[in-house]
Amino acid sequence: MNVETLTTQIDEVFFLIGVAILLIEIAEMAFRGEFRAKTFGEMLTSASTQLPYLLVETFILTGAYGLYWVIAQGMPWSVPVTWWSLLLIVILADLTYYWEHRIAHEVRILWTQHAVHHSSRDMNIVTGVRFGPLEGVWSLIAHLPLAFIGFAPEAIVFGVIVVLAYQTWIHTELIGKLGPLEWVLNTPSHHRVHHGCDDKYLDKNYGGILIIWDRLWGTFQEEEETPRYGLKRDFDTRNPIKVWFSEWPELIRDVRRAQSLGQVWSILLRAPGHASKD
Repeated sequence: MNVETLTTQIDEVFFLIGVAILLIEIAEMAFRGEFRAKTFGEMLTSASTQLPYLLVETFILTGAYGLYWVIAQGMPWSVPVTWWSLLLIVILADLTYYWEHRIAHEVRILWTQHAVHHSSRDMNIVTGVRFGPLEGVWSLIAHLPLAFIGFAPEAIVFGVIVVLAYQTWIHTELIGKLGPLEWVLNTPSHHRVHHGCDDKYLDKNYGGILIIWDRLWGTFQEEEETPRYGLKRDFDTRNPIKVWFSEWPELIRDVRRAQSLGQVWSILLRAPGHASKD
């Protein structure tokens, strides 16, 4: 089984779905007279985050594969690559993503990267590719347990990419609620809640593919009205540099004011304040 080819094919399918939704979004906004310079600028800003992200991610993904391979060589057991094990790795990667994602909201140093994804006041397909340049570092660490379970490196990468690729289509206001699917899957409705900065929507719906993790661990919130998107604090810019490094100035200021190493660690590891997270 050529897992690399399968990974590429699945990624391409979700990419094409995302492109189709984006074209429909643009056409709808143009028809309604809502496609303004601000909207276009916001899309360009979201797309700009791919420049540093892809540059760094190439090295991170290569390093992750190498690290998982080294671990695999030292394991006394291994999980064979079959259709069933690939299905299992997607489920486990999705479970891992839930906690990776949740912790990224709850640990300030990790939030410096993930806040980039939440900093847009718009919700469209391009928002889905708005990433902090170092987000992949935490993802690499979070998926290490899968290597120790015995999954092959290519299987782990497959699971990670499928979970991320799935989320391409859920960054949209174009699609409403999807009936019974809302009970099991992460849908555009559920993910709009996740990007909302209204108090009742904060830190909800962390799931990647499945929403059952949120229902299980008490972080589920149904969409009751259209959220206000973006960060809780006053942050609304289309300057790419400010978006890439939105959380760093305040974090550096707090670290410089710290009176001890213990305070520094507390600042880095504690939850972000509501003034700086969504």
